[in-house]
Amino acid sequence: MSLIVARIQNFLKLESSAGILLMIAALMALIASNSILSGLYGGFLTTPVVVQIGALEIAKPLLLWINDGLMAVFFFLIGLEIKREILEGELSSFDKAALPLIAAVGGMAGPALIYVLINWSTPETLNGWAIPAATDIAFALGVLMLMGRSVPTSLKVFLLAIAIIDDLGAITVIALFYTSDLSTMVLGLAAIGLAALVVLNRAGVKTITPYALIGVFIWVCVLKSGVHATLAGVLTALAIPIHGKTKEAQSPLHKLEHGLHPWIAFGVLPIFAFANAGVSLSGLSLEDLAAPITLGVAAGLFVGKQIGVFGATFLAVKAGIARRPEGTNWAHIYGVACLTGIGFTMSLFIGMLAFDSRDSLDQVRIGVLAGSILSAIAGVMALKLAARIGVPAETRPAAQPEGAKALA
Repeated sequence: MSLIVARIQNFLKLESSAGILLMIAALMALIASNSILSGLYGGFLTTPVVVQIGALEIAKPLLLWINDGLMAVFFFLIGLEIKREILEGELSSFDKAALPLIAAVGGMAGPALIYVLINWSTPETLNGWAIPAATDIAFALGVLMLMGRSVPTSLKVFLLAIAIIDDLGAITVIALFYTSDLSTMVLGLAAIGLAALVVLNRAGVKTITPYALIGVFIWVCVLKSGVHATLAGVLTALAIPIHGKTKEAQSPLHKLEHGLHPWIAFGVLPIFAFANAGVSLSGLSLEDLAAPITLGVAAGLFVGKQIGVFGATFLAVKAGIARRPEGTNWAHIYGVACLTGIGFTMSLFIGMLAFDSRDSLDQVRIGVLAGSILSAIAGVMALKLAARIGVPAETRPAAQPEGAKALA
């Protein structure tokens, strides 16, 4: 038990540090795009990068290598986390998964509905409905961890579970709604690669190398098929064995998850943030701020997430379907609902899939930044209020072992 507590503690510490680094990367992108460095910044992101192996050639600007390549590694990690949580974690039983599942569904539906209502009169912008439905786990946990010991451990786990389910929803949305011009032949090759991964898993192969090589093959196939290449990371992750050669040995899944976390948290996500958060504010007008995309994204993140997550949680608890997390009051739940409105990297990523024009993407960035900042401020204020209110007797946790207390 102490080992599990220590792992969760290390993970949460890592995410808090990553959240701060993401903020710095986003700020650097805004400074670069609004200073004399703007030309250098734009030129850097459009630098052509070509990889050629025999007759196979992949030529893309650096920005697309970041969004299609590095983010595939991020989604691979998300796939590992989802598999672990479903098989042995916070989503392994209905009792554990009920409340975060209901909250996450509300948190995806609320923002999408608000975006659609605001953009209903402009059909050409409706394709961005999924942008405010996403949550940035690193940012949200980073802000939560800045609150220190005043936040119950159960609330951190609740937010983490919501974010993981939210990621699963985002992956599904990308697969179903943001793919076009499909090549069935190349998808067939990807399916063969996936079948090979399943065979490796069923055969008890625990060595990571063959999974990695086939995963790269699947990534190339998916990239060429018309489906977004990041989904290759998720598909590969689901085939990674969760058990080691012996009960005492670390499994390939846990080994990869532990090894990739620092690289994703301190490398991939800050690079993505730096590459995608830059928006020029020099020509910003009231028209841009009042654009349907900007308003839909900002209101979806700030208002939709609060209504969706808090409303769904409140109804589930009052209906007796689930119980509020131990040691929490309703202000805690409202604070978490606000923090799920920090969309940032995931929202920017879906925005890049939804729109092509520079103006639309700038409006997405403004909306994401505004909605995320407002959500973070509201979340901190609500959690400070929750600490003053105290915890009702019926939700106070029983005496905990020392390791669990340390996590809180």
